Amino acid sequence: MTTPAIYAVIEAGIPYDVITHGPVSSVEEAAQVQGVEVRDLVKSLVVRRAEGEYLFVLVPGDRSISWPKLRALLGVSRLSMPDAATAKEATGYERGTITPFGSATAWPVIADERTRGRTISLGAGERGVGLRVAADEAVASLQGTFADVTD
Repeated sequence: MTTPAIYAVIEAGIPYDVITHGPVSSVEEAAQVQGVEVRDLVKSLVVRRAEGEYLFVLVPGDRSISWPKLRALLGVSRLSMPDAATAKEATGYERGTITPFGSATAWPVIADERTRGRTISLGAGERGVGLRVAADEAVASLQGTFADVTD
């Protein structure tokens, strides 16, 4: 099994496991089939900061983005989520498979501070495939930052 995300993790030298599973219909179900806690199944969300400018926000499966916290952190008054086609154009991945690893563009990464020190499972760029990595190593390799950005 190879995807651009898996290649990127290999190139970064990060220890990882690939988890494959069948179709799932919720974060809870995905966590169950991957054998992880819901909080460790991390959603890679693409956020539009400005025209043609995006970032990845890594959100634990049991939480959601806090728009006020994220706007304050970035010092902006407005952020939005792009539609599916725009997200694919910005990352090279379809919704449900998005990951910062191997993205078409290396957008900035902000990981919620609750992922720090944990082993997390991220999308691997293909439906039914996940990457299990140490959050600290993953965020460091992506030159990302940890911050309190969720509720």
